Amino acid sequence: MLKKIIILAYLGPLLKLHLSNISGINLFTGYGEGYVMVNRQRYARNLVVLRERLVTDWQPAGFDQLGSADFSQLAELKPEIVLLGTGARLRFPRPELTRALLEARIGLEVMDIQAACRTYNILAAEERKVAAALLFT
Repeated sequence: MLKKIIILAYLGPLLKLHLSNISGINLFTGYGEGYVMVNRQRYARNLVVLRERLVTDWQPAGFDQLGSADFSQLAELKPEIVLLGTGARLRFPRPELTRALLEARIGLEVMDIQAACRTYNILAAEERKVAAALLFT
């Protein structure tokens, strides 16, 4: 197995992420105020990133409007763990909304978007079935 190395380049308020010796999977390559980059493609809307798939039509209207259907949609993707990026600051969804993940025995970690990007890259490099669900609204 090839060694996986994560190189972080701090550029003031922006961070550029570089992953070496990994190809063919979705990885965060950067982020900044109001956007992330996946495989060098910029996204500034709600997004779910999995190793082999991007869900660009994840439609919660914002954190305060998250509903149980949004978490059911995440459960249908069958990851081992969901990293919920709640914007620039950490906010926790009401427990009754996340029941679908609990019933499917899918872990949930809540963090800001930047932490979700970094954690996703590490778990994806370890070949884990991870989903990063990012809320920009």
